[in-house]
Amino acid sequence: MRYLVTSALPYANGKLHVGHVAGAYLPADIFVRWLRLHHEDVVYICGTDEHGTPISISADREGISPAEVVKRYHESIRDAFIALNISFDNFSGTARPRHSEISQEFFTSLYDKGHVIPRSTKQFYCEHDRRFLPDRYVEGICPRCQASGARGDQCDACGQIYETTTLVEPRCKICGNQPVIRETTHWYLQLDDFREKLTEWIAKKDYWKENVRNFMLNLLEQGLIERPITRDLSWGVPVPLADAAGKVLYVWFEAPIGYISSTAEWAEKTGQPERWKDYWLDPETRLIHFIGKDNIIFHALIWPAVLMGQDKTYCLPHDIPANEFMNLEGQKISTSRNWAIWVDEFLQKFPADYLRYYLACNAPEKGDSDFSFKDFQQKVNGDLNNVLGNLANRVFAFAERNFQGKIRSKQLSLAGKAVLDEALDLYCQIDDGYRDYQVKKNSKLALDIARLGNRYFDERKPWAEIKTAPDSVEETLYVCLTLLSLVSIALYPIIPESMNRLRSMLGLGIAEDWECPELQADYVLQDTKPLFYKLEDAQIEAEIAKLKENSAHNSASGVYEPIKTEISYDGFAQVDIRVATVLEAEAVPKTSKLLRLRVDIGSEKRELVAGIAEHYKAEDLVGKQVLMVVNLEPKMIRGIRSHGMILAVHSEGKLRLAVPSASCRPGSVVK
Repeated sequence: MRYLVTSALPYANGKLHVGHVAGAYLPADIFVRWLRLHHEDVVYICGTDEHGTPISISADREGISPAEVVKRYHESIRDAFIALNISFDNFSGTARPRHSEISQEFFTSLYDKGHVIPRSTKQFYCEHDRRFLPDRYVEGICPRCQASGARGDQCDACGQIYETTTLVEPRCKICGNQPVIRETTHWYLQLDDFREKLTEWIAKKDYWKENVRNFMLNLLEQGLIERPITRDLSWGVPVPLADAAGKVLYVWFEAPIGYISSTAEWAEKTGQPERWKDYWLDPETRLIHFIGKDNIIFHALIWPAVLMGQDKTYCLPHDIPANEFMNLEGQKISTSRNWAIWVDEFLQKFPADYLRYYLACNAPEKGDSDFSFKDFQQKVNGDLNNVLGNLANRVFAFAERNFQGKIRSKQLSLAGKAVLDEALDLYCQIDDGYRDYQVKKNSKLALDIARLGNRYFDERKPWAEIKTAPDSVEETLYVCLTLLSLVSIALYPIIPESMNRLRSMLGLGIAEDWECPELQADYVLQDTKPLFYKLEDAQIEAEIAKLKENSAHNSASGVYEPIKTEISYDGFAQVDIRVATVLEAEAVPKTSKLLRLRVDIGSEKRELVAGIAEHYKAEDLVGKQVLMVVNLEPKMIRGIRSHGMILAVHSEGKLRLAVPSASCRPGSVVK
């Protein structure tokens, strides 16, 4: 069986943070290391996503070329992965000639078969900069919920998507001027052409995560809309048509093709340039995409459709282990606020295996998880030091002091056999768990083997019988060393550097050369030393303080939303803001951000939808007084007639409701 494993291509517009690692990279690396332990044929592919508007915007702001932005962040991300021991077979990038060539082949194949057609469309155009503005080049007021700072294609406040040209008070993100609307031509992928094939294919994926599979089937049942696959940009893969000058392939279309171009680059590096075809053009290859939940639709629906529309028969995704998100100290990670743990900086202070172990213990497999420095300290000190490190230290010390570090295999007693049988059972569960990407569970089960060893060592009391029953003590040490050898393989995919160091102390070969099963005849200990060290309170407190300081400094140094266009006094006088008392509050079904409120504004009672669910619990709002714009025209949001808007302050990533300083009569007018 051939395996082709990919991790979502990180965007070359910023550094790597722990949230990225927890979702798509560490779980994939763990799975790949497990496959290699079993000597499976596997290639692990990745690279940076190097096109798209954010990179162009960054280049424009800095006055440099997009290629310079890409080079800076590609190297930063690559070096962070190396420091974290992520074991890619190839780490490439999408701004390379081979990638452009393959991407254009993909477009041409779809175009020639009639799956891509041109359409005239309206788009914002900046007369100052003399360019069409892709959606991310425009910001304004959301046409759905009226939140400011909405992007051209999606509002982060209400989560809704919309036509870019419906944005209210649009502004060019480069020059700040208001754009005009002009006609342009783009090419659209006819996704519905593949609906029957996609439905048949996904229906057979009964081993996928249920929420992923059902979500895709529901989308297919509703019918698929066409999607644009070109943009008006100068940075990207040129559209290979004579009448498409100035157009590039939309980044969402060509980025996944980076998996193929990176594999082709790997094959060239091995001296066998056609070898990539052995994987991509073999329908039996198990193609596995590790991604975050925000990439599910692209990898489970759109990307397979693109592959189905090619002249060559490409393998389709076998599985798509999509993980949830990781938060930081109870808040969403925010790169704009510098509320993040940057991998390169973190690894200058802590061993890579400490971070790998903590992210594995805390993997966001079935729900969002949270990175806490205190919890990180507890896991390192409590698990790695007090459990695994303690077992190794006490066994090594006793064996060297009493047996010169040489422990012979023994005819085991019933107690010794029982302990090893229990450990082997745990190991088999771990082995099966890696097959199903159960990283969090496996980190616990592996430590359970070490806990078993500590308990066995304490029960046998070798210090009490070393003078009277040395053979019994040697059996105790043999069993404990065998438990450590099992742990060294069970935890190797998660903390490879530490486990190979442990194996070296045990006198064993590196894990990569391991053959199953492994029950060592004799042990000759070599150069033993403590496996781990504890993290001190002062070090952790310093990191927490630095995190808060960096975020506060970032907020104080000018990361603000732009001031909107000036309005007249008469215009402002038309805004009617009054005190409202919240009577009822409940979550809007199938959303994570929206609350449905019923409020009293004195003269009447109303319903409205507010995007504050991530900052306030519904039950905490009942009885609370807020400030509300009461003369907005009603809007339908998620089937609810929302009549009004409550006011809130956005600061340091949190929304804080604007409230009167003292209790007021509902309906009191704000002057």
